Amino acid sequence: MAGSTTAERGERQQESSGPPPARRFTPPRLRTIIILAVALVLGGAGSVWVLYGSNWLRVERVSVSGTKILTPAQVREAADVPVGAPLISVDTEVIEARLRRKLPRIDVVDVVRSWPHGIGLKVTERTPVLLVHKGGNFVEVDDGGVRFATVSEAPKGVPALELTLSQPGSRAASLRRFGEDRLVREAVRVARAVPAAVAHRTQAVKVRSYDDISLELSDGRTIAWGSSEKGAAKARTLTALMKASADARHFDVSVPTAPASSGS
Repeated sequence: MAGSTTAERGERQQESSGPPPARRFTPPRLRTIIILAVALVLGGAGSVWVLYGSNWLRVERVSVSGTKILTPAQVREAADVPVGAPLISVDTEVIEARLRRKLPRIDVVDVVRSWPHGIGLKVTERTPVLLVHKGGNFVEVDDGGVRFATVSEAPKGVPALELTLSQPGSRAASLRRFGEDRLVREAVRVARAVPAAVAHRTQAVKVRSYDDISLELSDGRTIAWGSSEKGAAKARTLTALMKASADARHFDVSVPTAPASSGS
């Protein structure tokens, strides 16, 4: 009896030392997984419907901010935002590119979604630093040398750019070497480097060649600036020279280490 009991115990020990039987999903656990899967599918489909199919998140208004010369109506018309379309489907980069192409006066534009029904157009316009006479109008040039708009009236406080490049000799050679666009950019660099007190009185920036740029002030005084190089040094020198020679009519800072003034 005891031996039989010992054998049975051995068999039970051998059976218990084997791999555990595979677990099977009980019906309640399987049901839970199915319910969760269905819920995820329905939730995803519902989200897609809300974003694209419903009337809850569609474009209803377009707001414009940052305009100075342009009107909000002009910006909205050029943007051509698809009113009524799902807000999520609006391609903001395409609208930004369209605005810059149709309205060159715009320097920077940011198109943003304003949930749940709006599109915002945040505009930064170019600011003219020089004007080029063209017939009876004026072409505005910004601080990057970009000619971005033609206007019938000159904005106040913006100097005229005079290009006198149709001259023989070195001036013609300068035009051939650098091109008109490069010389316009050089004039812009000069206009930006001029001291503020002088900039307010600058009536014209005259370009004869790359290294022959001069300024004409509203009171008739003139400044020989030379090239656009060493602009900061020339600005400091000009400020000191105009203080030291307040009655002079002509100032030359083309070589900032050897300035000169003349006339009275």
